[in-house]
Amino acid sequence: MGTQPASGVTTVKQNEVIIPDLTIKDLLSSIPSHCFKRSALRSSTYIVWDCFMLGVIYKVANYLDALITPEYLSLPNASLYPALRFSVWALYGFWAGLFSTGLWVVAHECGHQAFSESKFINNSVGWVLHSALGVPYHSWRISHAKHHASTGHMTQDQVFVPKTRSQLGLPTFDPTKEDITGSSVSDEVKRELWGALGDSPLGALLGSASYLLGGWPAYLIRNASGQKRYPAGTNHFNPKAVIFAPHQYDAIVLSDIGILLWLGAVAAAINTYGFMTVFRLYLVPYLWTNHWLVLITFLQHTDPLLPHYRAPEFNFVRGALATLDRSLLGDCGSIMAWIGAHATHGISETHVLHHVCSKIPHYNAWEASAALRKRLEQAGLVLQGAPGGWREVYRVFKECKFVEDDGNVIFYKNAYGLAASRPKFNDGNASDSGVEIDKL
Repeated sequence: MGTQPASGVTTVKQNEVIIPDLTIKDLLSSIPSHCFKRSALRSSTYIVWDCFMLGVIYKVANYLDALITPEYLSLPNASLYPALRFSVWALYGFWAGLFSTGLWVVAHECGHQAFSESKFINNSVGWVLHSALGVPYHSWRISHAKHHASTGHMTQDQVFVPKTRSQLGLPTFDPTKEDITGSSVSDEVKRELWGALGDSPLGALLGSASYLLGGWPAYLIRNASGQKRYPAGTNHFNPKAVIFAPHQYDAIVLSDIGILLWLGAVAAAINTYGFMTVFRLYLVPYLWTNHWLVLITFLQHTDPLLPHYRAPEFNFVRGALATLDRSLLGDCGSIMAWIGAHATHGISETHVLHHVCSKIPHYNAWEASAALRKRLEQAGLVLQGAPGGWREVYRVFKECKFVEDDGNVIFYKNAYGLAASRPKFNDGNASDSGVEIDKL
């Protein structure tokens, strides 16, 4: 986004983002048929592998902790011993949280019925895994299915829904001082918007950090970053919440039972082993898992390059393609990129494919994604974002502040009211394609 200030007005050169006119049949036909096959046995091996890696990480940390004594290690100051132990267990929390995210991803696939051919197996395994990670399985499965059906829809999507100018209480749009697409803004409007939205580097850092740490429970408990038309008090634990249909009542209660059992298990562990032990071994990795979940999904759905839609221009394919693939930890080098993709089963790297067909299991998603990308490139679409990491969260957090109240295809604007992108429509009318969504 190049900037050209002149005569009290700032004008930017925007990226033209193609608004796709593809059909779901076209996209699915580009994927090899064997990629759609699901295997309970093969999927289960990833649960075993993730648990094995968590055991290895714990054993290594425990072994190193035992060596941090004067008997085995000579340090110049006695205070360095607890500092070194702290470092060991901090690294344990990081790595355990990353591989626990892999278990989270497997449970997420259960919710999409991608774990196996059996709905009973899928929902049973998913309920156990997600409950163990503090997630109300059916509650989130249902809202997440709605998210997939309406990704990027301003009034139907369930999460990462942008706030509008009016919702933030910003000055009313003035066509004499700014362009609706965000390509030009007067200095006066820039000052007004920056006064309301502007972040200092420290403020943006703290804001993005708090979002990563608290965003997931805040979404479940009070619909933070969720659908803005839902009433206050909407959450994932109330069977009568507007998110759910009456026939889903029992499933939500079952999810709540899973959470109560999880809370009881955590409380019993604290009573038996002490808070600090449970905090070190389980709660810290749990917080890291929540952090990775928010980081991955936030960056998949939030970027100045991604369009959001209102009803007249929305269809399923446009929503599915309003997402990005990113290399998790790719900004830390190729080795960390491989570890990030391996530990989280490619959930960040194959996300566009996942939105096109969520029933493809992760172990087939790599091949399916490669085939899908070839078809998308033929249509001029390259949906590969910058590597996913903290630096990218900081950038996106600063650049994506609000969208306009008007317009059927809209892009985020920054704190100056400037947008990096504008829509480019192909000739002809957009198709109104969709997919069959199983009864929830």
